[in-house]
Amino acid sequence: MRILMTCFLCFAIPVLMHYMLSATNALSLSSYTDELALLALKEKLTNSVPDSLPSWNQSLHLCEWQGVTCGRRHMRVSVLHLENQTLGGTLGPSLGNLTFLRILKLTNISLHGEIPKQVGRLKRLRKLSLSNNKLEGEFPMELSNCTNLHVIELYHNHLTGRVPSWFGSMQLILLNLGINNLVGTIPPSLGNITFLNVLFLSWNHLAGNIPHAFGKLSELKILALNSNNLSGEVPHSLYNLSNIQNFDLGENNLFGSLPSDMILAFPNLEGLYVSGNQISGTFPSSMSNLTELQIIDIGDNFFNGPIPLTLGRLNKLYSFNIVNNNFGSGGAHDLDFLSSLTNCTQLSRLLLDHNKFGGKLPNLIGNLSINLKQFKLAENQIYGVIPEGIGQLIGLTSLDMGSNSLEGSIPNSIGKLKNLVSLVLQANKLSSNIPTNIGNLTILSELYLSGNKLEGRIPFSLRYCTQLQKLSIAENKLSGDLPNQTFSYLDGLINIVLSNNYFTGPIPSEFGYLKQLSILSLESNHLSGEIPKSLASCISLIGLGLGSNFLHGSIPLFLASLKSLEALDISHNNFSSTIPFELEDLTFLKILDLSFNNLCGEVPKEGVFSNATKVSLIGNKNLCGGISQLKLPPCFKKPSKKHKRSLKKKLIIISVFGGILISFVAFTIVHVLTRKSTKLPSSPSLQNRALRVTYGELHEATNGFSSSNLVGTGSFGSVYRGSLHNFERPIAVKVLNLETRGAAKCFVAECSALGPGNHSLSLTKRVDIALDVAHALDYLHHDEDQVVVHCDIKPSNVLLDEEMVAHLGDFGLARLIHGSTGHSSKDQIDSSTIKGTIGYVPPEYGAGGPVTLEGDIYSYGILLLEMLTGKRPTDNMFYENLSLHKLCKMKISEEILDIVDSRLVMLNVEDETWIVENNIKECLVMFAKIGIACSEEFPTQRMLPKHVILKLLEIKHKLSR
Repeated sequence: MRILMTCFLCFAIPVLMHYMLSATNALSLSSYTDELALLALKEKLTNSVPDSLPSWNQSLHLCEWQGVTCGRRHMRVSVLHLENQTLGGTLGPSLGNLTFLRILKLTNISLHGEIPKQVGRLKRLRKLSLSNNKLEGEFPMELSNCTNLHVIELYHNHLTGRVPSWFGSMQLILLNLGINNLVGTIPPSLGNITFLNVLFLSWNHLAGNIPHAFGKLSELKILALNSNNLSGEVPHSLYNLSNIQNFDLGENNLFGSLPSDMILAFPNLEGLYVSGNQISGTFPSSMSNLTELQIIDIGDNFFNGPIPLTLGRLNKLYSFNIVNNNFGSGGAHDLDFLSSLTNCTQLSRLLLDHNKFGGKLPNLIGNLSINLKQFKLAENQIYGVIPEGIGQLIGLTSLDMGSNSLEGSIPNSIGKLKNLVSLVLQANKLSSNIPTNIGNLTILSELYLSGNKLEGRIPFSLRYCTQLQKLSIAENKLSGDLPNQTFSYLDGLINIVLSNNYFTGPIPSEFGYLKQLSILSLESNHLSGEIPKSLASCISLIGLGLGSNFLHGSIPLFLASLKSLEALDISHNNFSSTIPFELEDLTFLKILDLSFNNLCGEVPKEGVFSNATKVSLIGNKNLCGGISQLKLPPCFKKPSKKHKRSLKKKLIIISVFGGILISFVAFTIVHVLTRKSTKLPSSPSLQNRALRVTYGELHEATNGFSSSNLVGTGSFGSVYRGSLHNFERPIAVKVLNLETRGAAKCFVAECSALGPGNHSLSLTKRVDIALDVAHALDYLHHDEDQVVVHCDIKPSNVLLDEEMVAHLGDFGLARLIHGSTGHSSKDQIDSSTIKGTIGYVPPEYGAGGPVTLEGDIYSYGILLLEMLTGKRPTDNMFYENLSLHKLCKMKISEEILDIVDSRLVMLNVEDETWIVENNIKECLVMFAKIGIACSEEFPTQRMLPKHVILKLLEIKHKLSR
């Protein structure tokens, strides 16, 4: 027997080992299959990005890989769980080879693409969770093969198509398809999912009725169908779902009513959400018996009647939202239910706005929950005062009592609500001052006090509300200047609405600190002064309203830099000058109201000006041009371009040969000899700084008026070159032909015109001369082919004809530059070769910079300052760091009369004596500003000729009034 047993063991052990070895090999082979499937899946999940899922490699056993769990018996992958990563790939077909998979949870890993049909091979799968991704396409039909599925979570993707009806044949406990792009109707077959606990179809595009069959889902605890396009009546069968805890049908088009006996329908109800529908009826009093109720959200419906006085039983109530219904009757007892709510110690949101509640606010509102954060009563019929007890609700972050009939003052206790972010009291009858302790609300973001009867000033303490973004206190009786050193602290302001008050003084320059400012509304006040330049920094401005004030000056050019501007209103003010053509560039501008000002000149035609319905210009008598729909008179037309070029060529030719442009004998001699000369300290010919010259000396100087000395011939005579003994400079002698008509008059005009700075010229005449020269420069600088740079702008090169019209002469230093930009990369002219005239030469020429248009502008600016002050830039008073430019800049604006030529403010013009008036002083300041702007040190900061012309026209308009 022993021998037999030994023989049996000898045979059995090898057989057993063979089977054990075979099983091990099979197990190893199965694990290898899962490993290959996972590695292939990794390539798709990560888009083959290196270093993604680093543990998924063959140096580790697959059961140790991140997110992978294996079954103990077969060592096959049973759970694949990855979340909150940015893998950004797709689900590959190899997923179908993980046949032992029970749980697939890949959430928030940026998956895209479609759900592969191979998922249908996962017969053991119980939970499919692919939420918070970017999956697309429809549900694969093969998913119906996964008959063991209990949980499907696919919310927050981009899935399309219809909700599959075959979901109704599955044994699901949870179905969450919310926040997708699903369409069509809800299949009634979902009512067959007997054990379903959670049905979440919110935030899709589902339409049609709610299936009556849903009444069979007796195990349902959460029903969320909100934010779709569902319509029809709420099925009464839903009120049989006695296990419901959260019932959400909000934001659809449903109608019907709530059951009168809520305790029988939903005894376990925690959250009721039916807002944003067309549900009507009264507030069910039985709702007070739902002791688990935390949230009541029935706003935006057609409910009516009173609110029961028993809501205090809901000691777990957290949010009570009944906004935009017809609750209340306007009666004195409408708000009595508030006393019962003082028992709801967890209450955080109390939203009662947009109803018909009447009566007074009881002082006991201060006894409401200290956890109350939002309290809204707006758009009701509440009257009386705001109780001081409001200050006890120290947890409030939002308080809205706007659009009622509240009166009295804003209670000082408001200052205790230091957690307030939003305070809305607009459209009431509140009076007295804004309390100074408003500054205690240091995290306040929105303050709306418009439409009351508030008086006094804006409190200085407002500066402490440093988080303020929206400020609206329009339509009150506030007065005084807008406070300085307040708005600069509120640099987060986005909207400022102060219109329809009695504010005076200038617009604060500190508005320029508000880089995020989007709306600035100051209409209908008593503001004065000009629009501050600092507003140029408010590049986010969308709406700027300054209408119906006492503002004056020109329309600032910087407005054209506010590229986001959509509405601009400066109507009913005293603005003058022309309309800047730069406003055409405001591509987003939809409303432009410039009506009832003193604007003049040509109206632009492009941009907003091309649509007459977007522009209002009425009440400006001196406008012209524009599009035909505006029905304005035509403007004076400029000469044709061809004619301009012809004139320019003639001008250059005549200038080159000298001609008439150097023909002013008296002016030349006096102007030259009034300069200091070291060679003539005591010349007998000099008396009173004027040179006396005999005919014999002139005859000798010109070699007997020899033809060899002839420079040119003009309309009234000839010009000869000559030289005098003991005089270092050459002279020009003009011999007039007195038989020519007008020659004598021309001679008188030439002798009296000692340059633009002549003290005998009135301010009006000097403005005209400056305007003539500006037009000449604009003409020379703006040719498409060749630009002329004069290089020697100074008083002696500005010549007056018999009509006192100024002409720019002496082009001996002029240079031609190709193109309209005034610069040329190939042909730049070194300014070191240009001599010019000391005092008028721009600083960059002294440093050897190239000749530019801006150089002429600098010289022109010095010319204007000389015309203003009567002082040359080389005057002895200018030494070290003081210059004509700096002197004028220092004295502007209050001390302008200290530096201007005294005869400018007391001249007899056309038998009328001008005295120093504010209008004249303002014009002098404007003239000085132009000269200063043109003679800035840096070329890029200098004013363009076309802008100079606009400013001078504005001065001329003021002087003509």
